[in-house]
Amino acid sequence: MIFPLEELVKFKGSIYEITAAASRRAFQLAKIKDPILEEHDGKDVSVAAMQLFKGDVKYRIEQ
Repeated sequence: MIFPLEELVKFKGSIYEITAAASRRAFQLAKIKDPILEEHDGKDVSVAAMQLFKGDVKYRIEQ
């Protein structure tokens, strides 16, 4: 899986927020050694970004 640049270009929200959320999600995936990473050659940031863009994982920014 490659990083979903097309989805990033279409994204209408805050690029900072989605980047921070993808970084945090990638950390979570790596920490728990999620089996989905093996399916995608260990590309945790790409998997995390795709999960966020598809809406499989929701995020919110705490204030």
